[in-house]
Amino acid sequence: MKFGPLANESDSYRKAREELLAAEIKLRDQREQVAALRRKLPLDTSVEDYVFEEGPADLDQDGPITRVRLSELFTRPNEALEVYQYMFGGAQTKPCPMCTLWVDGFNGIGHHLRQRLNFAIAAQAGIEELRQWARSRGWRNLRLLSCAGTDFKTDLHFGDAAGKQSPGVSAFARSADGSVKHFYSCSAEDTNLTRGIDLLTPFWNILDLTPAGRGDWMPKLEYTLSNVQKH
Repeated sequence: MKFGPLANESDSYRKAREELLAAEIKLRDQREQVAALRRKLPLDTSVEDYVFEEGPADLDQDGPITRVRLSELFTRPNEALEVYQYMFGGAQTKPCPMCTLWVDGFNGIGHHLRQRLNFAIAAQAGIEELRQWARSRGWRNLRLLSCAGTDFKTDLHFGDAAGKQSPGVSAFARSADGSVKHFYSCSAEDTNLTRGIDLLTPFWNILDLTPAGRGDWMPKLEYTLSNVQKH
């Protein structure tokens, strides 16, 4: 059902709203066309079977720490694997606030994600340091991996030899022979900073519904009362 008009709504508002509605429909259709093009990407690019470090599913336990291959992350073999490239470790000595905003959201829907795909967070930080940080955030619905010592980030162009990184997401599929194929990667650095992957969090899109829009606000790892009062 189309929304409006409201009582006391001006003719100029209604005209502008109808123009906006037409643009929103066009944007929706374009998004669906882009998604259809993405699904047509060929699964013909093999990747190395990288080895990660992982802790127990119970985040409160410190061990045992185990080694798991990329191919072994497909606990649902017929479903895709998505890995969020978390900026923490290497040259990123502190967790990235922007990435943390995304991962907070992933944790909130982690039980839903598990119904349709394999999902994990990969960071350059050591597994103990990553799990300690995850405990402070309450990330109990996510699979946490350390790719320290591997070429996982550099091979996929989410990091360089100096440890500088960019955020993004990578999707993989597993072939019948057990090999892993790269399907799709998107880095925020390739698409005007956050704009390329902002659909992975509702935050920016919620701000876009307000008169002020998203502006230049950036997330922080923690907020004080003064932060709240300023915004």
